[in-house]
Amino acid sequence: MPRLGRRHWLGSGALAIAGLALEACAPGERALLTPTGAGRPSEVGPVHLGLNENPFGPSLDAVAAVREGLTDLARYTGVEAEALQRQVALAEGVPSEQIVLGDVLEAIATQLALADGPGGEFVHSLPGYTPFSDAARSAGGIAVGVPLDVRLANDLSALASRVGDRTRALFLVNPHNPSGTVNEPDALKSFVRTISARTLVLVDEAYLEFTEDYERRTCADLVRAGSRVAVFRTFSKIYGLAALPFGYAIVPAGLAERLRTAGIGHPRSLNRLAVVAASASSRDAPYIQRMRAQVAKERALWFDALAALKVRYSESVGNFVFFETGRPHAEFAAAMLARGVDIGRAFPPLERWARISLGLPEDNARARDALRTILG
Repeated sequence: MPRLGRRHWLGSGALAIAGLALEACAPGERALLTPTGAGRPSEVGPVHLGLNENPFGPSLDAVAAVREGLTDLARYTGVEAEALQRQVALAEGVPSEQIVLGDVLEAIATQLALADGPGGEFVHSLPGYTPFSDAARSAGGIAVGVPLDVRLANDLSALASRVGDRTRALFLVNPHNPSGTVNEPDALKSFVRTISARTLVLVDEAYLEFTEDYERRTCADLVRAGSRVAVFRTFSKIYGLAALPFGYAIVPAGLAERLRTAGIGHPRSLNRLAVVAASASSRDAPYIQRMRAQVAKERALWFDALAALKVRYSESVGNFVFFETGRPHAEFAAAMLARGVDIGRAFPPLERWARISLGLPEDNARARDALRTILG
C-alpha cells in the first residue's frame, strides 16, 4: 500500500476544530495551557523529576480536541478510533489491521505468556523498563534479564545468546530506559532481523521521537518487510499526554488477530479523549520540533553540569539523564528531596546511579544546584 512518511503525516495540518478553539483562546490563556506535570510552581512542594513526563505540556491542538471531545462523553468511542487507526496505518505504511491502538505493552506480554502454557521465557535488558516482563511473569512467564553493555546500551550479542527454544519474545527499549542510550541503527536492525527468525522481537520506541534521525532508527520498516517484529509507540512522552495514557503497536497480522480476539484494542475499550488528543497532537509538526529542540537544550545543560562535576553519565538521547552518584540511591534521593527535588525510584542493580527527568528550565536549574551541593 502507498506509504505516507511520518514527517508528512505530522505536517498535514491541525484539525479544523482545534484551529477554531485556538482562535477563541486569549494569549494569556494559551500561555497557561502549556506548563503541566513537573512544571508545577516550586513553592507548592518539591519538583517531580522522576517519571519522564513532558513538563511543557501537550500541543494546544490536543487541548482543543479534548475540549471538543468533552461534549461527547455520553458516547462510546467508535469512529474516532477507527479513523485514528487508518491515520496511523497510512503513516506507518502498513495495512490498518496491523495497528493495535491503546497502551498495549502489558496486554501483549500477557497474551504471549499465556500461549502454549506457563514457562515461556521473555528476554530483556537489565536494568530496564519492567512492566512488559512483569506482566509476562504474572501470567506464568519467566523473565530473563541481560545486563547492559559498558556503554549502558542494550548488549545485542549478550541478548542473542539468551534466546533459546523456550523464548516467547525478546523485549527491547530503544532508546533505553533508564540510560537513554540508543543502539546504532544498522547493527540494531541486523540484530532484530536475525533474532526475529527465532522469536518475536518487540521494540519499545517510547523515546525515539526525541532523536533528530527518528525515521532512520525506527524498526517499523522491519514490520513492513514481514519480519516477526512489533513496534510500540506512546503519546505519554514527547507528546505530553501522560494523564491520558495512550499508544499503539505495529504488529504482524497474526499477532494482531490474536490480540483482537482477546478484545485488546477494541474501540469501546479506548478513552475517547485520549484518542482525539493523540490524533490532533500527532498532526502538529511544529510542536514536535519545538519539544525536541527544548529537550536537547536542557539535556545539554545537564551534560555540562555533570562533566564539570566529573561525574560519569550515559549518552542519553531521551528526556532524562542517568549518572553515577557514588552512593546508595536511597541516600542520594533523600538528599535531593531535602533540597526540593523528587527524582523517583532506583534502577537495580545500578544502585549507585540516578535518573533525573528533564523538567522546566527553572526546575532543572534547581535540581542542578542541589546536585552541586551534594556531589560538589
